[in-house]
Order: sequence, then structure tokens, then C-alpha cells
Amino acid sequence: SDEFDTAGAPDPAKWDYDAWDVGKYNEELQIYTDSRDNSFVKDGKLTIRAILDSKGKWSSARLLTRGKQSWTSGYIEVPAKLPAGRGTWPAIWMLSSDNQYGTWPASGEIDIMEHVGYDPEKVHCSVHTSAYNHTLGTQKTASKMVPGATDDFHTYRVDWTPYAVRGYIDGVKYFDFINENKNYTFWPFNKKFHLIMNIAVGGNWGGVQGVDNTVFPATMEVDYVKVFKMIE
Repeated sequence: SDEFDTAGAPDPAKWDYDAWDVGKYNEELQIYTDSRDNSFVKDGKLTIRAILDSKGKWSSARLLTRGKQSWTSGYIEVPAKLPAGRGTWPAIWMLSSDNQYGTWPASGEIDIMEHVGYDPEKVHCSVHTSAYNHTLGTQKTASKMVPGATDDFHTYRVDWTPYAVRGYIDGVKYFDFINENKNYTFWPFNKKFHLIMNIAVGGNWGGVQGVDNTVFPATMEVDYVKVFKMIE
């Protein structure tokens, strides 16, 4: 768990950073950095901040537990207040830590929370596998309207067991993906996954209706992250 009680940099024992340039994935417009301009802990909360600088370039942060902590099943709970504005694309999600089944989507993805600013207060929970993903038009996903998602903290949660991946908001289940007991192309979720939290700018989903430059800086605040081990 991380309660974000120590001000300054996120705990380096728990969090690493991805750092890459514009357009590496999903046609996103931001660079990712480990700068305190883009991520910091203050007043018991983690802030991830997407910024537009005076030269017209966006930067943001992508924090992840890869190389620090990974899990195979569990109960993952993250209360967060989401950024508002067209062009923002925050996410709390999970990827395979070793890609034993191959590159995306073969080794799987679990999206605990995704939100695109042009469709405000509509929050999504999804999984991606070889058999079920958006490139085939077979993605398994659900969405729920969350009034005040950008004004207040709401608790985003996934219960991940060998039986199913289930998504909840404020304790209410709205997504159910049940293991069909076939092969890894349907269920790659028997390997270790790590947690990721980021704000993307633009991209092939977040930027579908363009980017409103006036909404920056845009922030996602996280109250805590808790991961509970499943009791057999």
C-alpha cells in the first residue's frame, strides 16, 4: 500500500517512472518525465500533472510498480479525483510484468479506470487479451457515469481472482469478465501484473475530439493505493 504520507517525490521503493518522447504509444502528444513538475506528493495525496509549456509542448507522468511490486490476482483499490477537459486521458491500469505470452495484447491488460475528457464523467473498466481487444472489435469493457468524477474522489477497484476480473466504483460492481477456462488467448491473467497510473494527452482515444489547451495544467489526485492478497 501507499498512503502518500511523505511530501516530495513518490516513494522510490514503490514507484518507478516510464520516460519517453511524444507519440511512442497511441499517438499521444506528451512526453513522460520523472520531474516534480509532473508528479509529487503533498498533503497526503499523490498528484500527477499534465502541463503545457510556453513552447506548446505537453509533459506528464506515468508511475508504475514494475520492478518494485507485481501481483497475480488481488483486490486493488485506488480513490482518485480525475482531470477535466478535452484531450485529457487519465488511467489506472495493469500490464503483465514479464510478457510471457508475448507482446500486447497477448499477455493481457486490465484497465481499472479510464476516462477521456471529451466524454466527461463516463468511466470505463476493461480487459484486453489476444481474443478480446479493440483491434478485433471484441474488447470486453463496461462504462458507468460518475457524477463529480473530476470534482471529488471516487474509489476505483478491481477484484481479480482465477475466476473473474470484476470492476467496481464506490463499491458498486459494473464490470464482470469471467474466466472461460480456455487458453491464454482468452485468459492471460495467471501471471504477475504491475500497476500503472498516468495522464496521457490527446492520442487515438483521448484526442479524438482534439485538445483544449486551456485546461492545462490538468491533474489527477490519488488518495492512496491498496493491494490486498486473495485468501484461498
